[in-house]
Amino acid sequence: MATRRKKRNVGEEEQPKSRINLNPIRRLFGSPQRHVEPYVTNGQVVADLGCGSGYYTLALAECVGPEGWVYAVDLDDEAIRALEKGADRRGYHNIEAHASSASDLSFIKDGSVDFVLANGLLCSMADHRQSAVNEIRRILKPRGQAYLSLGAPPPLGFVGRAEWEKILEDFRVKRRGGSLQKWAVVSTEQQ
Repeated sequence: MATRRKKRNVGEEEQPKSRINLNPIRRLFGSPQRHVEPYVTNGQVVADLGCGSGYYTLALAECVGPEGWVYAVDLDDEAIRALEKGADRRGYHNIEAHASSASDLSFIKDGSVDFVLANGLLCSMADHRQSAVNEIRRILKPRGQAYLSLGAPPPLGFVGRAEWEKILEDFRVKRRGGSLQKWAVVSTEQQ
């Protein structure tokens, strides 16, 4: 079975017209698998939101193994096609790719995901950020976790300190850090 591709959800957000591929630069800082292994185990269901061409998606697919499942979501059709080609070339059959906004994850069941990776996603969603946060909460299992990071700080990114703290109020914060790029590991567990 090959990577499954779903049609793009048509929403209010525009699809990016160009994409800078940062994957070669990211590789200078270590393997993507090393970054996701602490959060993901064999057989889990995970979601990579803002997956781009699959830098972390393929590492997640390796970590969850053939018994697990990865939802890969990005607004850019071109990035999704590149991800699908890479997954097929490497023989990954546990990835379901969607060209969609993270603010509409209706193709993922409520409470079905063990881990959500939203690395740099929220800083690029000026208009639908809260909807994406709501969707992350909705799809996470009761003991599931999410890794949220902002990417660039203002003025390059759209999320200031007050809004970041407001986003985190909706979750139980397990770990957090970052001076330039704010990040947090969160869950929906009651505090």
